Amino acid sequence: MMNLEALRQTAELLIRCATSEAELTLSQMEEAISSALARGNKLMLCGNGGSAADAQHLAAELLVRMRPDVNRQGIPAIALTMDASTLSGYANDYGFEGVFERMVQTIGQPGDVLVGISTSGQSENVVRALRAAQAMNIVTVGLLGAGGGAAVSACDHAFVVPSDDTAMIQTVHITVGHALLIGVEDSLIERGVVNRTDTAPLAPRTAIE
Repeated sequence: MMNLEALRQTAELLIRCATSEAELTLSQMEEAISSALARGNKLMLCGNGGSAADAQHLAAELLVRMRPDVNRQGIPAIALTMDASTLSGYANDYGFEGVFERMVQTIGQPGDVLVGISTSGQSENVVRALRAAQAMNIVTVGLLGAGGGAAVSACDHAFVVPSDDTAMIQTVHITVGHALLIGVEDSLIERGVVNRTDTAPLAPRTAIE
């Protein structure tokens, strides 16, 4: 029989994160990302392991669709974790610590936004990417845990999950990410930057995720 204690603990952590301070932080993140996209800039995301999967997941929500009843144009977002050749090539030649930093320095533009995802806040390649972004006038956003680690000082806006449990932090990160990007999507539609369409580019189908 399944042990529900982990579910209960995660639910309790989500409730602990739902504070007025967190609401203000998410509102600031939403405004920063929405304003950047409204100016014609892009959103970049990076992380390692499960956080890399979260980066790709969230980028796909903007590029494709967040909600089955909201069909609209794609929104420019890219996960820096997607290109296996670049990741492995840079890691082989120079080391893994600078792989996201190189990508930010190469494809990032002033006014873009970089979201760094790290459950510990100590992932060196994420920290270096955030610092490189700051030096380029790219807005930096962190989804972090365990007190924020070294990454928190490199973030203009940071949501720090008050836990040291990696799995629970990841659950909160993806939940927060969804809430954040729904707000961004609504904001861009309200501003007239992104147009809703009556039908999806492909034939509508029932979501099975």
